[in-house]
Amino acid sequence: MKITIMDVPDGEEDEIIVRCRHIDKQLLKLIYAVRAGQEKILALRGNEYIQISPEKIYYFEAVDNKVFLYLEKDVYEVKQKLYELEERFYGTDFFRASKSCIVNLAKVKSLSPAFNGRFEAHMQNGEKVIISRQYVPILKEKLGL
Repeated sequence: MKITIMDVPDGEEDEIIVRCRHIDKQLLKLIYAVRAGQEKILALRGNEYIQISPEKIYYFEAVDNKVFLYLEKDVYEVKQKLYELEERFYGTDFFRASKSCIVNLAKVKSLSPAFNGRFEAHMQNGEKVIISRQYVPILKEKLGL
């Protein structure tokens, strides 16, 4: 694969052009990652709205019909449903870990087996997230295990 980077004159928009014979999984993942990285998530805490870059998000969790996003130390509410977030971040490092949780695999420090075929994700901020056994095969495939 050849990568070419060119300077853009002032006033012109940045542009990414992909030239390929066929689109494979790796190329699709790259395209989704570029798209997802440009979009920010609108989150709410109290009466304050804030835009958050996806790479700062550790995980999303649904609790009592509300969805929250977790950063290293902060928690915000988002208005999207988990399935909408799952669709939005399809092909990126975000992974559906259970019915109520989507994890950013880029923020996972380590994984360890738990009871009944489940896994436990140890996040970089010290939190632990359970990966349901029905999602473990998808996780293994995503990690290439």
